[in-house]
Amino acid sequence: MSDGDRIVIVGAGVAGFRSAERLRELGFDGEIVLVGDEPRKPYHRPMVSKELITGGVKPVAASLEPYLDLDVHWRLGTRATWLDTKERTVYLPGGESLWYDGLILATGVYPRHLPGSPRHDPRVRVLRTVEDSLAVRRALGNSNKSVVVIGSGLIGNEFAASMRYMGRDVTLIGHAKAPLHRFGERIANALTKEHQHHRAKLAMNTEVRNWISTKETVGLHLTNNQFLVASCVVLSIGSVPAVDWMRGSGLTIDDGVLCESTLFAVGAEDVVVAGDIAKWPNLRIDETPRRVEHWMNGVESGRAAAESLMLGRGNARPYTPLPRAWSSLYDARLQTVGMPSLGKDTIELSDGVTGFVRDGRLIGAAGWDRPKAMIHWTAELDRRLPVPEPVFPTPAPAEPSFAGAASIGEDILAPFERDFLSETPTAAVPAQEEMPWARVPAG
Repeated sequence: MSDGDRIVIVGAGVAGFRSAERLRELGFDGEIVLVGDEPRKPYHRPMVSKELITGGVKPVAASLEPYLDLDVHWRLGTRATWLDTKERTVYLPGGESLWYDGLILATGVYPRHLPGSPRHDPRVRVLRTVEDSLAVRRALGNSNKSVVVIGSGLIGNEFAASMRYMGRDVTLIGHAKAPLHRFGERIANALTKEHQHHRAKLAMNTEVRNWISTKETVGLHLTNNQFLVASCVVLSIGSVPAVDWMRGSGLTIDDGVLCESTLFAVGAEDVVVAGDIAKWPNLRIDETPRRVEHWMNGVESGRAAAESLMLGRGNARPYTPLPRAWSSLYDARLQTVGMPSLGKDTIELSDGVTGFVRDGRLIGAAGWDRPKAMIHWTAELDRRLPVPEPVFPTPAPAEPSFAGAASIGEDILAPFERDFLSETPTAAVPAQEEMPWARVPAG
């Protein structure tokens, strides 16, 4: 890319936002057009199920502020309708067309629908945007009856904890045997005890059999024969990549946008992908393309996609992050690193820290309220899952993402992002050989 070119970024979440910042940071002086389907500028989406839902902060306080003058043309409240990669054109409502010299796709995901649920009922909501959070607060204000959340993943558990913080009765419904069971028995048991301590009710190993909407409440008949009466029901059963508008574009959009290791989209020129929709092979792990839905991946992949676009396909370097995520649940912190979802076995690495092993290789770790221990385990995974050789022929204009976290200046990060990086190891934190890692073969 060169001055005078136009780069279009479709998606105004954290990935698109950080892409625009990185373009300017690298000296791109051309036109940037940022298209977003929400009416708001980028904000802290993790706050939606926590501070925003409880009223702890107002929507304006959740905004992401740029650290430099982006000089971006904002097209907010505008949903892209189609992409023509041959003509290098993004189509917008009303037949408007937007040509580009370079394109960054970062449209994220939208909440998965639960078949049979009365989505027409204003008391049955999903929870992803600021507007969703405000709608849930209105529903909560209309009745003091119990609240139900369906889904035992991270957002469902965050929402349940938020309800108890507000003093609301809440029941969490999940088809798994325990909340966050995918992170292993130790973390699932610890979280279950937290819910019980804070008097949140759990209905696990069950699903909704029938819905009954009345004038004042929503009834749910469960497969375990429980009957719940709720003032508000939040659906939190996963997400779907927002890629339908790209059909016929020449891109492969099966569960995200298929990318090369450098985040260049397969099947198009001068198109890179960032955030939740990027499906790329992280060569630290293996050569299988996968998506990663974490806030820090949105930050880092947004910056990496911008770097790749500026370098060009022939000179771009693979995006090889060490995935990291964290969340606060009640007074405890859950942290993950690597790819726990790929683990076939688990091992207790230290008190409160579970390791995930695949084919004798430590592939991920999850810690329950053990931030200091997670510093060491993150450093160890960084050592055991190295960025592969060879060295690429053309040096990048700046250090890549984690390969890493240290390359993201903390001055450009919002407090939420800095809170994680303050406990993330860099090259200054070496692997601690005295720790009991010998129990897990190096692979």
